[in-house]
Amino acid sequence: MASVRAASIDWSKLTVTLGLKKETIAALQAFRKRNDEAKRVVAALKQQKSDVDFENYRRLLKNKAIVNEAEKVLTQFKPTKVDLGAQLKIVENFEKKAMDYARKTVSKVDAELRDLQATLTNMEQTRPFKDISVDELVKAKPELNDIVEKMVKKGRWKVPGYEEKFGF
Repeated sequence: MASVRAASIDWSKLTVTLGLKKETIAALQAFRKRNDEAKRVVAALKQQKSDVDFENYRRLLKNKAIVNEAEKVLTQFKPTKVDLGAQLKIVENFEKKAMDYARKTVSKVDAELRDLQATLTNMEQTRPFKDISVDELVKAKPELNDIVEKMVKKGRWKVPGYEEKFGF
């Protein structure tokens, strides 16, 4: 995972195709912004002039010892090497967790799509309400017959909440 470069990622497709949550998309966009900013800073630093004209400073300053000391310090300067292994390990762990989370999200979305497709197929194959008989309703929901019998015995001819819900 660590070998994947940010430049090789199609950021626009990444967020759309994986169906990521808003928090994950925001984190990816923040990462992309930091990456672009770091690239810009590195490019700007590479373009800057990095040599020092000590002869010019010797001509301008009366104290030549300070210029000599500065030149000595600059020539002896060795940048320290930083071990980025710990940070890279953290990034790899984050990538692993993100990929696991993405896989789980993909499987959940796939399951939801299958359920929705089954529901859609069921809805498309359903008969119109006017073609369904009372016997078929009672066969599908036997408790309806008991409810209707109780309502008739009590003299109730309206279903509670029906008019509020359907407006008839």
